[in-house]
Amino acid sequence: MKRNEPITSEQIAEKLHLTRAALRPDLSILTISGILDARPRVGYFFSGKTAGNIVSEKINKIKVDEIKAVPVVVKEESSVYDAIVTLFLEDVGTLFVVQDDGSLVGLVSRKDLLKIAIGNADIRNIPVGVIMTRMPNLITVTPEESAYDAAQKIVDHQVDALPVVKVEKQGDRIKYKLVGKVTKTTITKLFVELGKI
Repeated sequence: MKRNEPITSEQIAEKLHLTRAALRPDLSILTISGILDARPRVGYFFSGKTAGNIVSEKINKIKVDEIKAVPVVVKEESSVYDAIVTLFLEDVGTLFVVQDDGSLVGLVSRKDLLKIAIGNADIRNIPVGVIMTRMPNLITVTPEESAYDAAQKIVDHQVDALPVVKVEKQGDRIKYKLVGKVTKTTITKLFVELGKI
């Protein structure tokens, strides 16, 4: 393609010793995927894109807002026992701790809950606020960031879930309104969906 562009389907078929009909599906796939450009009455051009470039472009165009899931939340004063029950009932690995106005103050993972439950602590009387990871020590993502950015943060920081937040300024204070979550499962589902295309 590179040496002979623009090249018509007839010319490609001749060089490959095939019929145009045999090439048609392949040329369609290569054109739809963006690897080839086609111009009527001119022919085909190599776009310069590889399959890796195309996947990269696709995942960078998908925004966190399109893939985020509903977070499971608890209050800071909830007991560790209640948090463990919620974790199992909701079948999640991370609970997000919020204030009454929905602003994120922390999160508690299954590892945090397991550590405290293994000891001899009275988990019915210990509030989640004692064991949670607090803001600003959380890695967050915004709805406008790409799915790739979210996946990169999960890998770089070795976390299971990211809170999706909208940053709100109230005077000189910043609040992080929890609007969703992105997890390893979310990214895996996206990967599977992209594989179907």
